[in-house]
Amino acid sequence: MIRKNSILYSTMLLTGANFLLRLAGMAFQVYLSGRIGPAGVGLLQLTLSVRGLAFTIGSAGVRTCAMYLTAGALGREKDVKAALTGCFQYGALFSGMALVFLWTLSPVLAEEWIGNRAAIPSLRLYAVFLPVSCLGGVLTGYFTACGRIRTLVMVEFLEEACSAAGTFLLLARWAGGDAGRACLSVAAGGCAAGGLAFYILLALCRRDLPERTENCPPYGDILRTALPLGAADGLRAGLNTLENLLIPKRLALFAGTVDALADYGVLHGMVFPAMMFPAAVLFSLAELLVPEFSRCAAGGRWKRVRYLTRRGLRASLVFSLGAAGIFLAAGPLLGELLYGSPAAGQYLRLYAPLLPILYTDAIVDAMCKGLGQQSANARYNLLTSFLDVVFLWTLLPCWGLTGYYASFAATHLLNFALSLRRLSLASRAEGKRPCPGRAFPQFRLPGRAGRLRPALFMKRT
Repeated sequence: MIRKNSILYSTMLLTGANFLLRLAGMAFQVYLSGRIGPAGVGLLQLTLSVRGLAFTIGSAGVRTCAMYLTAGALGREKDVKAALTGCFQYGALFSGMALVFLWTLSPVLAEEWIGNRAAIPSLRLYAVFLPVSCLGGVLTGYFTACGRIRTLVMVEFLEEACSAAGTFLLLARWAGGDAGRACLSVAAGGCAAGGLAFYILLALCRRDLPERTENCPPYGDILRTALPLGAADGLRAGLNTLENLLIPKRLALFAGTVDALADYGVLHGMVFPAMMFPAAVLFSLAELLVPEFSRCAAGGRWKRVRYLTRRGLRASLVFSLGAAGIFLAAGPLLGELLYGSPAAGQYLRLYAPLLPILYTDAIVDAMCKGLGQQSANARYNLLTSFLDVVFLWTLLPCWGLTGYYASFAATHLLNFALSLRRLSLASRAEGKRPCPGRAFPQFRLPGRAGRLRPALFMKRT
């Protein structure tokens, strides 16, 4: 059954959990940067970027598919276990192929793209645990659709605690100051904790659902929903990974660059985690707005959709302006306190004016996803990712980090403007009909709105 938790209660619960988890993540980044330096942090970020691509390919849209099919089955009193069984089979197939892909190509990726063979053991360890991570997405989608936010929070706390304990133990007793061993320590701690969390969620799911189901899994609905999502997610993740791998390579061609990997580590391993730390509030709200908007759209409650749209945009804008003001005023001080790096403090101040765009875009994307407008957002995300790659390839050798900032600002602003326009039309905020399209199989908009097509939901940050 769906728990009768309000959006406000669930948002407060997720916000508190996310703040604590992000605080722990920040402490880990501070510890790691002091232990292996900016260049080591850069190597870790590149390794995680490749792992993220493999995870996206292995997931193939199955988490969102599981969430939508579970919500639809609960709302129509259909067989939830049949839907989850089909999602597990689908996820096992694609995650197995991703495992082979990552294991086989690890030497090539480490040598030719990351530029350091020390990343090979970490990539192969991520490959072994890839099916567990991908199938865990099915379970989190199920618990999210059921409103079991408290269960997810408790399991996530346990996972993060075990991951941190294992990682710190390996870093202190085995890794030393070696960047390759540090990456492997992070991978080992995270994979072991992820396996434990998967086992707990699976046991809880089995307890909730009947042992047997007489119905055949809805393979048609799964393929129609997950395949477009997976294709768009994979293409988008591929462009993001290519973008991350291009940054140190193209930045090294700039005459003023001393250590391209260290510069990349400062930005992606120090500045961006600190800059996005306050967004835990909005990301929690965004996670919960997706099923809420889906239920409202399915029931034709457009007045509530417009109300939630206005309140969500207003809250995100006010909050992001406050966060931007703090980083503008205290950026250099935070850089010194957190990392002992004047460069990190200057970059925090430099990127602070972009926070209203970055924070609000997360809310806009979630609302669009709930209204079935993923196909439009997928086009926008793919367009801006492609422009990112083109701009970075062109500007980094000429302008260095100034070119990176120009590319970052231009593409995120374009993506936000396009997504906001789509939300305005889809939510009837201007008194117009939603944009036509095709919907997830279980949701249909009234009148001439037709169906809306599923596709990608990715936070650009």
